[in-house]
Order: sequence, then structure tokens, then C-alpha cells
Amino acid sequence: MKKLALHWKILLGMGLGVAFAFLMLTFPFGKQFVIDWIKPFGSIFIKSLKLIAVPLILASLIKGVSDLKDISKLSRMGGRTIAVYVVTTILAVTIGLAIVNIVKPGSYIDEQTRMELMESSKDKAASKISAAHQQKATGPLQALEDLVPSNIFAAASNNRNMLQVIFFAIFFGIGLILIPEDKAKPVKQFFDSFNEVILKMIDLIMLAAPFGVFALLAALIVESPSLALFKALGMYALCVVVGLMIMIGVYVLFVVLYTKKSPQFFLKGISPAQLLAFSTSSSAATLPVTMERVEEHLGVEREVTSFVLPIGATINMDGTSLYQAVAAVFIAQAFGMDLSLGVQLGIIATATLASIGSAAVPGAGMVMLVIVLAQAGIPEAGLALIFAVDRPLDMCRTVVNVTGDAAVTMMVAKSVNKLGDPKVKNWDDNYQV
Repeated sequence: MKKLALHWKILLGMGLGVAFAFLMLTFPFGKQFVIDWIKPFGSIFIKSLKLIAVPLILASLIKGVSDLKDISKLSRMGGRTIAVYVVTTILAVTIGLAIVNIVKPGSYIDEQTRMELMESSKDKAASKISAAHQQKATGPLQALEDLVPSNIFAAASNNRNMLQVIFFAIFFGIGLILIPEDKAKPVKQFFDSFNEVILKMIDLIMLAAPFGVFALLAALIVESPSLALFKALGMYALCVVVGLMIMIGVYVLFVVLYTKKSPQFFLKGISPAQLLAFSTSSSAATLPVTMERVEEHLGVEREVTSFVLPIGATINMDGTSLYQAVAAVFIAQAFGMDLSLGVQLGIIATATLASIGSAAVPGAGMVMLVIVLAQAGIPEAGLALIFAVDRPLDMCRTVVNVTGDAAVTMMVAKSVNKLGDPKVKNWDDNYQV
């Protein structure tokens, strides 16, 4: 195992997890055995990654902002980061709409299948619709109000409050810039050392990654609904996956054209983070690994990764926005609705804004989809049509979210002359014990 690169170890763990699950399903006790004795190890692995997400953001972002030594550099980098994230999100939604309008997967759903799907998932759909209605009931500036925490310790206790943690870290970093350097130096040294400890914890956690993804994939297989439902939604899933693959191709093209790095260099450097994103369905859980890969293996300097990636993990959800566009039009097609160009342009705007508000945790995009459906006048009950395949598609779109974060970080780093050579020549030296 030690001689294999990390991404091959993770792929091997995923493959063995799937094979083990299918083997256990041949036994009457197999499903319960996996749920009781295998799934907990996957949950422990995800929790260990989430455990260090908030400390990593605090340490790396405070250090990254304070190292800039000039607030004008911060505003310039922040402006470029937000601009590129918005552009890629709009592009992702547009790609999704183009594919779903060409393929028309909703036309493959007959009345009997539609009723079967809605009946099997009506309870899950109701809970998501209720959560979305609560969010819609808030005022227009609620998102801005929620950005500022009233208590940083309370905000840091919940991974769903990442934006509040980022706000505090940037604010704290600005404070360090504005005080005399001799006063700021001890604090900066503390966060520098703290950040190194967190990065070493990531290395230790990644030693268990193949076993963690084994457990996650095994549990996913045994808990999946019937194959008949998957077949009914095959064309819809195909549209989403094709759109996501095209979006990854767009990222690679951007990296090649703007940073002059090869596709192999980019994909090899980020592949372990992609595989973890696929296994965990969480950009937040994958963030520690994404930061380590982009800095150590793609050559982006820490002051850029510590600023761009935490923001990206929170507001850059290109895979989620693409999925929302495809899902909205698919549901409309399944109900026999013909959406006008104006309505679909509204979907682009709403999906872009909704993706920014999506939490970086599994399933959050489904809640935001309800808002997109409501804006377009599409029946919210249609949410039940896509629940059967949402989990595997959530895994795929999280890969795109993480890949987009890495690509944009490289582009921003290039624009501010902070992109150099990788710090780790042997791709997996820092994962050996």
C-alpha cells in the first residue's frame, strides 16, 4: 500500500468498498452488518475532517490576510476571487440548461413512474420544502446580517457557519495589519505554528483515507433504493453527470490557458481532494485536503490558498448550481411544463444566488433547489422525483465544486504573481509514516 500514490489508494478503497457491499447484500444479515459495523468508520473519517475545518480556516486565513501587509492587496485579491467565482457559476448554470433542453430527460418519465417516485419520497421532499420556506421568509438583507457573528465561539461550533468564521478571520487579520508590526509579531507567530500543526493533523488523517472511503461507499451501496427507480431517472442523471464533466473540462481549459500548467499537472495535484469530495459529498469536509493539495502540489502560495479556498468552499458551488438548473427544467418537463426563455434566465440568476447560499455540507443544495423551483413557478412537490438519485449526484457535484475552487485559486494566484512550483516533488511524501 505504501508505494501507491494517495489517489490510487483512495480509488482502491472505493472499489473494494463497493465490491464488499454487493458481496454482503447476498447474505440476509449483510445490510445490517455494514450499517452497524462498517458505516461508523466512514462517519468517524468525515467527522475527523470536519473537526479541523474551522481551526484550519481561522489559522490559515488570519495568517494569509496579515501576511499581505497591505489592505489594498486584500481588496484586489478579494475582488478578483468573487468575480471569477460568479462567472464560473453563471457558466455552470448555462451549461446545465443547454444540456437539459437538448436531451429533455423529463419526457422519459411516464405517469406511473412519476407517481411511484413521488410517493416513495414525499416525506423527504416535505422536510426540504419546509426548510426552504423558512429561508424564503427572511428579509432581503438577512444573508448580509447572518454574515456577522454575535459570538465567534458559537459560530465556530457549527460548520454551517463558515461564512461567519471567515468574516471574523478576515476582520482579525485586518486588525493585525493595522497595528504596529512588533505588537502583531507574537500573534502571527502563534497562528503560523498553529497552522502547521493543523496541516500535520491533515497528513495523519489522510493515512486513514482509503479505509474511510471504503466504509462510506459500502454504506452508500447497501442503503441505496431499488434499481428500478434508478433506471427511471437514468436520463436525468446522465444530463447532470455530462454537464459536470463538461464543467471540469472548462476548469482544465482555464488553468491551461491562464496559468500555462498542463491538464495532467492540475488533475494529478487535485485528484485526492476530488476523490474525498466524491466520498464525503461535503466541500467543507474536503477543505483541509484541498488547501494542502493546492498549496503543496499545485504551487499556490499560502496567502492565496488561505484566502481564496475557504471562501470558495462556502460560496462557489458550480456543481450545485448546474444540478439545480438541470433538476428544475427536468421537473418542469416531467409535469409537461414548457419554460420560456425569460423563466430560464430567471433560473440562471436564482441558481447563481442560491448556490452562494448553499451550506458546504451534504444535501444542502436540495433545500436551495426549492427556492429555484418557486421562482420559476415549478411545482415544489416535484422535488420527490429526484430524491432516488440525489445522493450519488451530490457526490459528483461536490467533485466539481472542489475542482472549481482549486482552478480559481490557481488563476487568482497567477494574477497576483503567487503561483510557483510545487513544494512536494514526490506526490505522496507527506502521507508516509
